[in-house]
Amino acid sequence: MRWSEAFIPTLRDDPADAEAVSHRLLVRGGFIRQLMSGVYSLLPLGYRVRAKIMEIIREEIDAIGGQELLFPALHPREIWERTGRMDSMGDILFQLNDLRGGDAVLGPTHEEIFTTVATELTSYKQLPQLWYQIQTKFRDEPRPKAGLLRVREFTMKDSYSFDLDPAGLDLQFDRHFAAYSRIFERIGVTAIPVEASSGAMGGSDSIEFIVPSPAGEDDVAYCPACDYAANVERATSTIPRVEDPPGPEAVERFPTPGVRTIADLVDFEGGAEARRQIKTLVYFLDGEPTLVLLRGDHELHEQKLQDGTGAIEIRPAHAEEIRDLLGADAGSLGAVGVDGTRIIADLQLAERTNMVTGANLDDHHVRGVDVGRDIAISAWLDLRAVAAGEGCPVCGEPLELFRGIEAGHIFKLGTKFSESLGATVLDAAGAPVPIVMGSYGIGVERNLAAAVEMNHDDHGIVWPVAIAPYEVVITVVKTDDEASMTVANRLSDDLEAAGVDVLVDDRAERPGVKFTDAELIGIPFRITVGPRGLADGVVELSVRSTSATSEIAIENAAEEIAGLVRRAKNQEPRAKS
Repeated sequence: MRWSEAFIPTLRDDPADAEAVSHRLLVRGGFIRQLMSGVYSLLPLGYRVRAKIMEIIREEIDAIGGQELLFPALHPREIWERTGRMDSMGDILFQLNDLRGGDAVLGPTHEEIFTTVATELTSYKQLPQLWYQIQTKFRDEPRPKAGLLRVREFTMKDSYSFDLDPAGLDLQFDRHFAAYSRIFERIGVTAIPVEASSGAMGGSDSIEFIVPSPAGEDDVAYCPACDYAANVERATSTIPRVEDPPGPEAVERFPTPGVRTIADLVDFEGGAEARRQIKTLVYFLDGEPTLVLLRGDHELHEQKLQDGTGAIEIRPAHAEEIRDLLGADAGSLGAVGVDGTRIIADLQLAERTNMVTGANLDDHHVRGVDVGRDIAISAWLDLRAVAAGEGCPVCGEPLELFRGIEAGHIFKLGTKFSESLGATVLDAAGAPVPIVMGSYGIGVERNLAAAVEMNHDDHGIVWPVAIAPYEVVITVVKTDDEASMTVANRLSDDLEAAGVDVLVDDRAERPGVKFTDAELIGIPFRITVGPRGLADGVVELSVRSTSATSEIAIENAAEEIAGLVRRAKNQEPRAKS
């Protein structure tokens, strides 16, 4: 491809609204353009990178027995109602009505549709099955941001496994884990597998693959000593036990004028340090008012509350709802003596005594609270968010927290969808059993952006060779020099014959402009052809990732550079399992 004929609209300046590195560089490099909030066009360079990522994904999923197919993005509402996900995912579903009054949704994921087709499986002899697609998804994100990292329309590879029993699911899950690890290695991102919440997907276990990046939206607790890693939605930790001092034999109420927060009560004369306070939060879980209790110095992680209770709709109570329920405003709330309202407490409050909490009377608190004696706890759950420096639950060493991008997620769905939609087979004894399912997703454009987040410098993108839009750019210093163009064209032909993707920069621009653009768009290898080098029988090779330069004899250049590309792509044959 000749640059003079290509559509590569590079920009000199960053877009004003771009914060993430990948967003800035993909727009500046002419890879993407925004159409509307959360919706992007892929320009030729971006489309080439996307195609290469998709091909790597196909190779690895095919290698573990995947069968590619394609299902519609437009789904009947009724299927989503049957699985209950019109309620659990309704806030992100694009919903529409056709001209005949039919209700439909644009699929953010495809569990329902795959399962519907799996109802045609009738016997255990037809299992296991592994089906996958690479399809457009739609999610009505309320706050799209960071370019391709959080969008409303995107491409996903989603695969689904169908097995007779949990042992078969375990095998398929492990194969996907290995395949995903190879995919991320090949596309040039470091993705750390972490324990995760299954959320609206349901099922038992799930693992996210997180690419460390400040542009991400997932927080991960990680132990460098033993490699324990979990999304904070799922993470646990060990903390020292608090020894409570002796207190009064019964609860005592005392005035606390002006005290509205945990910190206020710490500073108040006769108050208590935060770890000896009970924080009382009021939530509505599927419409039911619920008191949520934590230690004063701990923070609630709402996903843990949702996962632990199985609630679909969860929200904090409004001020007027709090007063109607407890008779006081926030800042004076407590659970002592509350009857007829569900009360859920964090595990760290178990066996605590002589605690302080709100009295459900404005500007008053109570002391001497024995949690087990004075509060009617309905359920104990792990609710608190872990903090950096707390002990690893596996080895006890300090945990670290980092932010990252969710590059992939694999789930053990179990029989949730097969039971809802009637996907059963006859087992060896002739009895009908629900199919055991797994779901495995990986976002294509999100991984494209993650690769940029991990592979860039002050000059632009540094594409891994395997997914670069072009592997070699041939920069002609003087395009009006016939000898230079002859050598450039011959090198391009020889490299393309060897399977190398080549871009020839034949624009009538200054060399500095060409070098700057080549660095911005991140082509891994640059060959510079100019009259001075030709006089010595050489061209200059520059490696984008290291900035190293060297001279190569013209007659050996194509062979040497093709070898560099092959080695960088690590193109050894991959064994089929």
